[in-house]
Amino acid sequence: MIIVSTATQFGDGMSSPIPLSKLLSQERSLVSDGALATELEARGCNLADPLWSAKVLLEQPGLIRDVHRDYFAAGANIATTASYQATPQGFAARGIGGQDALELVALSVQLAAEARQEHLAQHPGAGPLLVAGSVGPYGAYLADGSEYRGDYVLNPAEFRDFHAPRIAALVNAGVDLLAFETLPSFAEAEALLALSREHGVDTWFSFSLRDGGHISDGTPLADVARLLDGQPHVAAVGVNCVPLNLVTPALAALREHTDQPLVAYPNSGETYDPATKTWSQDRTAAAGAPASLGSAAPGWRKLGARIVGGCCRTTPRDIAVLAGPSGNA
Repeated sequence: MIIVSTATQFGDGMSSPIPLSKLLSQERSLVSDGALATELEARGCNLADPLWSAKVLLEQPGLIRDVHRDYFAAGANIATTASYQATPQGFAARGIGGQDALELVALSVQLAAEARQEHLAQHPGAGPLLVAGSVGPYGAYLADGSEYRGDYVLNPAEFRDFHAPRIAALVNAGVDLLAFETLPSFAEAEALLALSREHGVDTWFSFSLRDGGHISDGTPLADVARLLDGQPHVAAVGVNCVPLNLVTPALAALREHTDQPLVAYPNSGETYDPATKTWSQDRTAAAGAPASLGSAAPGWRKLGARIVGGCCRTTPRDIAVLAGPSGNA
């Protein structure tokens, strides 16, 4: 049996006193964290496993806490839990089932909350600091690059059966919000929206892209914006795990159809090959496109991106730039 604390045992500082939606309604601009998995790899973890970063929950959970703490120290307002690929189904394939699997999901929340508490102990005036429960798509569980294609077909009940246990475990563990991220499928977003209504927790919905106007399954961003516009508890909508040069057109497409706050946390600019699971040093940005997160962020904020951070291959150094004067120009 894997034993972790429950939300009520985390003590003061477990939950942010101000919900994300309220912070954004106050015209706050927030900085999310950067990569977790590739940062763990940089620190010596071997993530060549279908569980990806969730593997470290089993083997070196303290290292996850260290990464969260480093992002808070860099100026991040939001820590995203190590639960993107932490599904009961994925753990079952490793022989970890039932309550043990759900406790590992809860552990991902505990580690982020502990990092927040440690940071606040040293910097009492820091904040607001929130813990976002990462909910990756079904395609991430498949571990075959499907989160960048969205070519899997499940009915609403099947999506619900897949996502509901992890979402409940994250909410019960005390997350401040749910981050539905790297979503490639409009049908999956519809199912997650319906499921999220049962919990009353703030959410953001963030999509992978085929191009600057469509999510990975080919659905126009206009349709995504219409689906989520005005929905209770949807605090922001946007894109993540995408090349730098796609962010500006994608945010512009969303802004045409919604007044909601936007969220953007792209990759470093290197190219990922889902087949080989490797990164190329070649830059994806076209001529005239932004060369870095720091140089791009002010333009994204002008388009309505109220939450900006980094995804794969970004580091605490990148987040420090976003949180500094140049990232807020």
